[in-house]
Amino acid sequence: MEIIIGSDHGGYRLKEEIAEYLKTKGHSVFNAGTYSTDSCDYPVIAKEVARRVLATANSKGILVCGTGIGVSIAANKIKGIRAAHCTDTYTARMTMQHNNSNILCLGERVTGSGLALDIVDAWLNAKFEGGRHQRRIDMIEEN
Repeated sequence: MEIIIGSDHGGYRLKEEIAEYLKTKGHSVFNAGTYSTDSCDYPVIAKEVARRVLATANSKGILVCGTGIGVSIAANKIKGIRAAHCTDTYTARMTMQHNNSNILCLGERVTGSGLALDIVDAWLNAKFEGGRHQRRIDMIEEN
């Protein structure tokens, strides 16, 4: 699976740590930026990751900013994206099982790296349950 990962300056360090971790797990990782802690605009990165997730078969995205909230809001503006801001492993697992989320959003300033890596694992290892949950996703996607 290809993981498309991005962050703003507030999430740069955690994004880099997650990217390296994913590589050790055998995932292909595309880094959509940012590439330093220099100030940048999170909506640009979030929308780039969202568009790449939609355009790349068998991919998921991970976005990191200071809190995880801004990138989640920005990514969810792209039709077809279900970006979920998670702060624990339970919500990460459930957002995949019930919502078939395609982007995980994390906050570097509020989630330590050990927990963040556990959240990433919980999200990537969970499987969408389909059934009634698919019907609800279809409702979300309606105009």
